[in-house]
Amino acid sequence: MRAVASVLHLDLDAFFAAVEQRDKPSLRGKPVVVGGVGGRGVVSTASYEARRYGVRSAMSTREARARCPHAAFLTGRFHAYRDTSERVMALLRSVSPLVEPLSLDEAFVDLAAADRATYPQLADLSVPSVTAFAEHLRARVEEVTGGLTASVGVASSKFLAKVASDLDKPDGLVVVPRGTERDLLRPMSVTVIPGVGPATTERLRRVGVHTVADLETLSEDELVRLLGNANGHWLHQLAQAQDDRPVVAEREAKSVSVEGTYDHDLTDRVLMEQLLTRQAVDVARRLRKAGLSGRTVTIKVRLHDFTTLNRSTTLASPTDAPATIARLARTLLADLDTSGGVRLLGVGVSGLADWVQEDLFGETTEDEEELPDVEVPHHSRRAWAPGMDVEHAEMGRGWVWGSGRGVVTVRFETAETPAGPVRSYAEDDPDLTVWRPPTPEEEPG
Repeated sequence: MRAVASVLHLDLDAFFAAVEQRDKPSLRGKPVVVGGVGGRGVVSTASYEARRYGVRSAMSTREARARCPHAAFLTGRFHAYRDTSERVMALLRSVSPLVEPLSLDEAFVDLAAADRATYPQLADLSVPSVTAFAEHLRARVEEVTGGLTASVGVASSKFLAKVASDLDKPDGLVVVPRGTERDLLRPMSVTVIPGVGPATTERLRRVGVHTVADLETLSEDELVRLLGNANGHWLHQLAQAQDDRPVVAEREAKSVSVEGTYDHDLTDRVLMEQLLTRQAVDVARRLRKAGLSGRTVTIKVRLHDFTTLNRSTTLASPTDAPATIARLARTLLADLDTSGGVRLLGVGVSGLADWVQEDLFGETTEDEEELPDVEVPHHSRRAWAPGMDVEHAEMGRGWVWGSGRGVVTVRFETAETPAGPVRSYAEDDPDLTVWRPPTPEEEPG
């Protein structure tokens, strides 16, 4: 733990949903749910308007629709989220060289490493100084994102900073002065500690531990006996507000994976193999784009009864060859009983390296895997997905409001326009196309 509160945690509020509301004026102030829109979809993010009806992340879309049927259910637009995230991360890196992104929408910032010449208000890192700076930073985030808000916590450790950023959501700021950390934690549920999930919570409940104050009454040895060596030591330290983890500027990817969820159970084994092959090729492309390779190939299979199976195999040396990854994925599938039906398939590669063994010795790799022509009539991704960016030859840019029975309905508006009109077209109308942001090579300038 540091001598002063100099670790900042920033969390963009309801990020995916907030980006959708920013770019779709007609949805501002209304319930928005981003995630899978099919019967087996899962909520990724819910706007605060939707949360008032009990909609939460990781909830099934089916339940979310039952709780808030009037919400806008959108599939999401990764390009918009990535672009917004990059703007925020660039802003944070202009403050300090030590920025540790946790995801697209949150990051730690080491204020002790900030450029004092550029930010003289951080010279002494006193509570008034970091509070004033954090307010300035939140205003800058709103500016660079086009109106998104962020909740910020500042404390003497990463653990406390993250806890603090959750205390006054949305659009809040909490600074935890040095010396008050344990007083802040004691009334909180033990679930505030990272890694305390349902199983650990139940074990602690059985010995009468519900809050962090209760946890403080157990010795480190007792926690080790109850939860194991690693978890016991971890919980004992954090219950005492002890966390010396540094802010790490680069977080290396541990794996690259692709998966798909299907609206109806898959039973055709040949189709499953073809889907795994396509996923393996996608994984290989992503590995090569990142200049990576991997030794361990894993498949993920979720059965009709929600049982999830993971099977892995490890190579002697890393590879980025799509044919190799696909062959191993199909081999792993062959050992599983999928006769009852499969609702999810995925392929991943871990044990990443920045080299390929075959390249070092000038050996040839396997031939490129030929993509099978796969038709999946019940995959959860649709041609005209709700929320998708589109463009019409006459009406200009808009987004898909809904589609079905050969018709796609579009609302024509963008972040820079007022709420726009709604029009319907045949799904194969040649004047209606998917809009994608221009690449850097295509941008004028």
